Amino acid sequence: MEHVAWIKDFLVFLAVAGLAVPLLHRFGVSQVLSFLVLGIAVGPFGFGRLSRDLPWFSDLTLDDPERVAPFAELGIMALLFLIGLELSWSRLALLRKYVVLVGGAQFAMSAAAIGIGAALLGSGPAAATVIGLALAMSSTAVVMQIIESQGRTATHLGRVALSILLLQDLMVAPTLFLTGFLGAGGGTLAEFGWTLAKGVALIAAIVVIGRYALGSVFRMAAQTGSRELIMAISLLVLVGFSILTARAGLSAPLGAFLAGLILSETEYRHQIEIDLMPFKGLLVGLFFISVGMTVDLEFLFKWLPQILGVAVLVIAVKAVILWSAARAFGVDGAESTEIALLLSQAGEFGFVALAVAAAGRVIEPGPVQFLTATIALTMIVTPALAQAARQVGKRLEQKANHASPRDLPDDDGIADHAIIGGFGRVGQTIAGLLSAENVPYLALEVNAAVVEQQRKAGQPVYFGDASRAELLERAGAKRARVFIVTLDEVEPAERMIRAIREFRADAVVLARAVDHQSASRFIRLGAVEVVPETLEASLQLGGRALEMLGASEDAVARRLAVMREQFEEAIKKGATPH
Repeated sequence: MEHVAWIKDFLVFLAVAGLAVPLLHRFGVSQVLSFLVLGIAVGPFGFGRLSRDLPWFSDLTLDDPERVAPFAELGIMALLFLIGLELSWSRLALLRKYVVLVGGAQFAMSAAAIGIGAALLGSGPAAATVIGLALAMSSTAVVMQIIESQGRTATHLGRVALSILLLQDLMVAPTLFLTGFLGAGGGTLAEFGWTLAKGVALIAAIVVIGRYALGSVFRMAAQTGSRELIMAISLLVLVGFSILTARAGLSAPLGAFLAGLILSETEYRHQIEIDLMPFKGLLVGLFFISVGMTVDLEFLFKWLPQILGVAVLVIAVKAVILWSAARAFGVDGAESTEIALLLSQAGEFGFVALAVAAAGRVIEPGPVQFLTATIALTMIVTPALAQAARQVGKRLEQKANHASPRDLPDDDGIADHAIIGGFGRVGQTIAGLLSAENVPYLALEVNAAVVEQQRKAGQPVYFGDASRAELLERAGAKRARVFIVTLDEVEPAERMIRAIREFRADAVVLARAVDHQSASRFIRLGAVEVVPETLEASLQLGGRALEMLGASEDAVARRLAVMREQFEEAIKKGATPH
């Protein structure tokens, strides 16, 4: 009847993912936290315990963590694979400073501090060493899922966080080897070194073979016209590389990341990403459920003050060390604070390390259960920490902006230029058009990472909020010919338009709007021209369709002009365009 148990587990998971998580989301609970909490509920220590007295609860329970574990690990692998797809070798090379310096310093100092703390609390030298190494790791799955949900994977903060997590993944093998060595039946130091050397050689072989062979394989698959075949090869590469690195004693997620990184250089990366995305979401959700299943509520409540105290200490110690390491190697204050809070939890690898330590009798079963509950608790509170980190980061950026506008030029040297408020994709596109026509411009942007990147590229971009009068004055707003507001958030854009008009009543303000409602509001605030995001795209797409259907270019141009005029008139009147 094993297949019946599988079907029942699958139905429970679908009920959680399809019904319970969306319900909690309506009450403002994040997706990650929802899966963690529901994992506790449907696990062997939640409904599983109730099923002893109420047998019908067994139909709502995932009672065997071993059945869930393979799919949970596949979720982590899928997450790392897709993260690798978004990177490239050139971008990864830029991260080497953060991987080696920030990641290395964080891991070494965190392991030492936590290990010393464990020793002071009564653990032996071997147990304290393993505890320090296990809890120095952060949760790749939790952190990257949060960063991805915020749309910040490709930002400077996302890349620094990924760098630290990559170093931690590279330390999985040494930590496991050392844990086995310290326990009963551990290998020799020579075996430790030999296995580690084999792992490094395997990574090099994967990289070389993957870069030069996979492109040809995918091209042959693409020639068949079958998306299913490309999907099958993608999964083969993902799982195959993961198995190879796991067999070499390294982590399986590291192999998945390498697979994604190699495929990021091919022309099929976007198709692969689209095809795998739905599976990734479900599998990562299953991983979070599996973490929740490890939490024994009875044990947790019995030792809650002690577990809570240790969890707070771990988070605090790691946060301080992460912040110090990031600041020491050039990460600005706002991002360092966010990274410190985001990565301050213990990670899923801690469960594996503690299990190996328990099997080798390095740590007794009681402390292992205590530490397992502590790790799970730090992961459960991470979504709340992430929200706090986001708010603190924004306040620090605003404070820096208020205290010292970064390198804004002297007002006396600027005239007859455009001021661009916000330098995201839209702002950068507009800047390209202005540059092509030799029109001078100056951009203000509140994202420090974007400013740093664009300044290195030679763009006249400065850190600052264009809704502040003193910054507008420093940017030469008195003599600017036009102001262009490109923000995609309505309230900040409104503040910017209002500030510009208050600073200079005759200012020519052009603005990007999300929809016709916000466009009407911008017009009432004083914007001269407002373009809703969907307007031009819709008109151009419709125009091309008319041309394909046989309409002449002149007829299409006239029709577009009429439609554009009707839209603009409706926006000015505050009506809904038709």
